[in-house]
Amino acid sequence: MIHIETFTFNAFAENTYVISTENGDCMIIDPGCSNNFEQTRLANYISEKNLTPRYLINTHCHIDHILGNKFVATKYNLPLRAHEGETAVLEAGPQVASMYGIHYMGSPEISIYLEPGTFVSLGETNWEILFTPGHSPASICLYCASEKVCIAGDVLFEGSIGRTDLPGGDFTTLMTSIRTELLTLPDDVHVYPGHGPATTIGHERKTNPFILGEIGE
Repeated sequence: MIHIETFTFNAFAENTYVISTENGDCMIIDPGCSNNFEQTRLANYISEKNLTPRYLINTHCHIDHILGNKFVATKYNLPLRAHEGETAVLEAGPQVASMYGIHYMGSPEISIYLEPGTFVSLGETNWEILFTPGHSPASICLYCASEKVCIAGDVLFEGSIGRTDLPGGDFTTLMTSIRTELLTLPDDVHVYPGHGPATTIGHERKTNPFILGEIGE
């Protein structure tokens, strides 16, 4: 069994996920904590639950998903894992933060590249790396078949999809990613997006206007 704790951080209302297993191992996905208060919330939760962080992962490297990278990497001595194709997006972080007037501590470089089709192991669970570009050049999702959970970043939302007007975004590419990587998952898979509430593959298949338009229903 796993537990998924959601923190909604920063001015973009970004979802930061701490996923833990029964043995106390956890991974921190897309830490968006942007100030001392948010950093303390995250750290206190990990401490109170006696968790041991094993992974720091970015589904993609847009500014709202990386604001806490340096804090997490430093506090827990973790290398940053992401797809190699997100390197340029990560490197643009200081410029983007300045454009939005956001305080940004910076981020470590990507130390470990997450390759599509490989797995991240956490406790007794295995998380497959799904390559889902379109919102950003090399977005990934993490899928755990045994737990029927997909951490979707900004690829798929309840009733919507990720925006494609940022550098490296492309609508056709994103819809192909959703069709080939996410809609092939079972309907009862729970989807945890980078913003907003969780949903399921089945619910989005039946109600999401972008998906309905794609399949002509």
